[in-house]
Amino acid sequence: MSVAQVDSVAALSSDLFYDIIRRLDGASLARASCACADFRSIVREEKLWENVCQSLWPSTKRNDVRNLISSIGGFRKFFADCFTLIVNKDVPLVQLDMNLLYSEEWMEDGYYGDVDELGVSPSDFISIVDMRFKDKTIYSKVIWGIADSDGDHSWFYNCPFQVDLLRFSNGDGDHEGEVTLSPADGLPLISSIEKERKDGTLWRELRDGTKLSWIVVNKRLKQAANLANWFPLGGQRHWPTDRDFLIRFGSILPAKDILPCQVAECIIVMKFKVDIGGDGEEGHTFLKLTELSMQLEDMGGAHLNGRNSLLVLKEALSCRRSRNYSEVLESCHLYSKAQSEMKEEKMRSENRIDRLFILSGIAAFISFWCYVL
Repeated sequence: MSVAQVDSVAALSSDLFYDIIRRLDGASLARASCACADFRSIVREEKLWENVCQSLWPSTKRNDVRNLISSIGGFRKFFADCFTLIVNKDVPLVQLDMNLLYSEEWMEDGYYGDVDELGVSPSDFISIVDMRFKDKTIYSKVIWGIADSDGDHSWFYNCPFQVDLLRFSNGDGDHEGEVTLSPADGLPLISSIEKERKDGTLWRELRDGTKLSWIVVNKRLKQAANLANWFPLGGQRHWPTDRDFLIRFGSILPAKDILPCQVAECIIVMKFKVDIGGDGEEGHTFLKLTELSMQLEDMGGAHLNGRNSLLVLKEALSCRRSRNYSEVLESCHLYSKAQSEMKEEKMRSENRIDRLFILSGIAAFISFWCYVL
């Protein structure tokens, strides 16, 4: 079989170009656009980016999500916004003021701004969530608006903010049943919890094989961002019981002029319940997803209320992004370091205050007896 020689790339047909390029992933597709003018013109094709997005995020195959993406700039823009990860290295130095720490002014509208001037509402946000285990999609869900925000908005704005996907039903029948992992999905067979506690095989497979994408879209501002960072940032084995696993995702978000600490942490928690043996079947291993939720916390570990969470999410959709995962980890480490330093400084300040009260009490006691005698 003879192969015809091609003198130049230009001699190839555009159909052949398209057939080659459509097999690339998103990152390779973006790089191919820089190779030559022919590639660049083909890469502008919106259908290519739609296929890339649907392979990464199966939720984008839904007609309502496709219409949403088209309304905010198309699949090419959506990929650029959500494939890159949020990076925030502007973590402030720890300067703890105990007077401000316990100030009630922080909780007043005068500090955080009036609710009517937020410029954003719960109905503006859409959550597009896709969970994978060993490159197999096991859970997808789309939530329009923020759950429990209808009705009395004053209640939502002032209560701790949390979005729990498993407790929220949007009535579309999309993964409304139980979400489980089994050996058919690639889980190792474990004979007992005691063995798992010693070697941690099941935990390592779960931690290393799980990927999560939690995309938040603001349809009013036509912006989107991925808050989950794909890979776990941490986790806990056997918490709170021997049969529970907890995996944590998230990102560090800017909160300048919103929170006193200037930054906030988006915490996405995924919990699994382990089922080993039982039901007359030996050696089987099941993991049941019991929680998949997202909340925001300040540097002191306090949950943000609905009002401040909306403002932080709004700012997060326009902050800096990066494809370098090491930069994402660096920003998380900077935040954890500053958080630890703040807790240590708080403990030292509280110890100084305790010693001052003790000394003041002793001085008062001595003064009293000197006066009596």
